[in-house]
Amino acid sequence: MAFIIGISFKKNDNVHYFDPAGIKVEVGDRVICHMEDALEIGEVAVPTVEIKEQDITAPLNKIVRKATYYDLSVDELNRTKGKEGYSKFSEMTKKHGLSMKLVDVHVLFDKSKMIFFFTAEKRVDFREMVKELASHFKIRIELRQIGVRDEAKIIGGLGPCGRNLCCKSFLTDFESISIKMAKDQNLPLNPLKISGICGRLMCCLKYEHESYQDFVDNAPERGIKVKSCHGCGIVCGYEPLKESLVVYLENHTRKSIPYAEVEVTKERVELDEYGEPNMDYVKIQEMADKTEGGEGQGNGGSPDGRNQGAGKSAKKRTSDPRARPAGARGRANSEMIKKDTDRTDKSGSDEPSNKKKNKENS
Repeated sequence: MAFIIGISFKKNDNVHYFDPAGIKVEVGDRVICHMEDALEIGEVAVPTVEIKEQDITAPLNKIVRKATYYDLSVDELNRTKGKEGYSKFSEMTKKHGLSMKLVDVHVLFDKSKMIFFFTAEKRVDFREMVKELASHFKIRIELRQIGVRDEAKIIGGLGPCGRNLCCKSFLTDFESISIKMAKDQNLPLNPLKISGICGRLMCCLKYEHESYQDFVDNAPERGIKVKSCHGCGIVCGYEPLKESLVVYLENHTRKSIPYAEVEVTKERVELDEYGEPNMDYVKIQEMADKTEGGEGQGNGGSPDGRNQGAGKSAKKRTSDPRARPAGARGRANSEMIKKDTDRTDKSGSDEPSNKKKNKENS
């Protein structure tokens, strides 16, 4: 078994875990510990707890000592020097004509380094500025350019949920976030609703994305017909957290049905722009097919009978708007009917002339 203790180096900052090394401290006490090859002063945020050694993934640094009165005074002097760094940095940027926005100034507890965190739209040549800052503060200077997400992590704030920012509270690394994660979770693609205060996509979009993705990969696609205790219907949406399908039933209503209670078929129906099956279009196509099938049966027999049947079907088609074929197929059928009628007229008009010729020959 091993003991660990959680320490925070800034207010509302991430908690880092250390080995208490047998030092008895309580929540709120200030302690001195090693942090990246330097001494830092922090505050105990999590009391000492006992865990299994197998749960420790990386070697833990040890606490050096509990902060004394002298240590607290040194920390106060470092904070004062950090405030002075703000004014000096602004003065130097104006002098050298550099476009840099200062975010934070941090002086290490052992005064080994003074770090300036800034943001800029592009890379900046600040070598001369570093030399002047080092000669003024008599300390090693480091200028570190950061992004907008790191800026939000340092400054902090409240997210749309009303809680402290995740990056300020517990996130240690920034993972890549894509707009596809918002689409998979059926979120509105409004930048104002899915972006954080840093202007980038919110980190919390990744928290539940894996659950959504697993369900959608196993569920039937949109437009597939399914059977359930509520009747037959068509899949038009998902509710991954409930493990349910949104089904468009035959009575033109939507219902959320658990995926385990539906029977998936192989039939598919096209959906319109609103995510609903285009049932009227399907019915019209079926009626048109039936009408064409009826024409095929009536077209048997003599040429005259065929032409008369075609003429009658043409009249029916023009008189009954419900039976009109739609689209290119309808236009092709009408052209064929027109040609058949023209042939009928020609054949009827040619009969008298043929009789006259026969009389003259006789």
